[in-house]
Amino acid sequence: MKKQILSLAVVSTLSLGSLVSPLSVDQVTAASISEMQKEKNELKNKRSDINAEINEKNSKIGELQDEQQRLNDQIKKLDFAVSDAEQKIEAKNKEIVQTTEEIEELKVEIAVLMERIEKRNEMLKDKARSFQENGGTVNYIDVLLGANSFSDFVDRVSAVTTIVNADKDILEQHRQDKLDLETKQQQVEAKLTSLQDMKKDLEALKVELNSQIKEKNKLMSTLKHEEEQMHAEAMEMKEAAEVLRAQESAMAQAIALEKKRQAEEKARQAELARQRAEAAAKAKSSGGGSSTPDPEPVASAPSSGGMIIMPASGRLTSGIGQRWGSFHAGVDIANRGSNVPIYAAADGFVIKSYYSSSYGNTIFVAHSINGQTWTTVYAHMSSRLVSGGFVSRGQQIGVMGNTGQSYGQHLHFELHKGSWNQNKTNAVNPAAYW
Repeated sequence: MKKQILSLAVVSTLSLGSLVSPLSVDQVTAASISEMQKEKNELKNKRSDINAEINEKNSKIGELQDEQQRLNDQIKKLDFAVSDAEQKIEAKNKEIVQTTEEIEELKVEIAVLMERIEKRNEMLKDKARSFQENGGTVNYIDVLLGANSFSDFVDRVSAVTTIVNADKDILEQHRQDKLDLETKQQQVEAKLTSLQDMKKDLEALKVELNSQIKEKNKLMSTLKHEEEQMHAEAMEMKEAAEVLRAQESAMAQAIALEKKRQAEEKARQAELARQRAEAAAKAKSSGGGSSTPDPEPVASAPSSGGMIIMPASGRLTSGIGQRWGSFHAGVDIANRGSNVPIYAAADGFVIKSYYSSSYGNTIFVAHSINGQTWTTVYAHMSSRLVSGGFVSRGQQIGVMGNTGQSYGQHLHFELHKGSWNQNKTNAVNPAAYW
């Protein structure tokens, strides 16, 4: 696209050279005006096509922005989901801490229960030994019959009942304590396992949500990059449309000037014819003794040096031809000095002087040399000293720089035989012409 912009910048420069180099009588024809008008119409059509492409790009930009908004909404929901998962994880962490504390408390209770159970076990062991020593049973009948009186008997019955009930209570409490111990252990372990599983699930959910966010952010980055490209292309097309509009205006001026020049040339030829007729009539009336010679044509000033001059001092660091997988349509002239001047390579007419996103500060000049139209391009300048109009050979038009897509201070200079086209088919080696 950037190459296309530059190509559009100098489309249809033929006949502009007539502003700086007069044509012969044979070249002054209505056909040249017609050709210029045709190219002017072509420029208008190309500008219309570019405007249509700009509208298409703007439509695509709108679609990309809508898609970005949808992604933003999805990312927002995912962010909320991640935040919710994190809050739940935090809550589960607190519950796990609390449950862990409960487990510690239960460990204390369990220790107390175990100590109580152990004491009962010792008591039961003592009773078991007593049972063994007494034949395996306690002879409560002997205890009762050993009473000295009825009152003593009643007391002995009450004591035996109390002992028997106490043994039964001890055994029941012992059984209940062991059951409570097992139940509490199971409950706490189950609760802790459940909390750990829930926390694990939440952490897995958080990982999945973050993964989705990462993918959507990646897609968002791609969409933003595409939007930036669309914006850049739309701006370049807008720039191209402005260049074409300027070209149309320049072509209209050229047509008007060419018509005026042709009219003046026609009047001059008519005047020459009249003068010759007068001279012939005078010669005839005087008997043909003498004749007035035709005025001699004025010779063109001889050209000094080559067809063009080298536009800057320095060394050639890159020539025309294939470079880095693409066609390098000009030559690079490098100079590390400060404020290195850039000169117009020949007399010409400035078609466009502007900042290009690829070529930086750039000037396009149209020339007509020996009846041939040429186009020169001066790129990557730090500054431009002309904005339009006529420039003369050797006139400073800028200062060498490093603007646009450039690596190091240099001048990128192109010479095209005719106009610049997208495929650079008119590019020639400038070094062969200076």
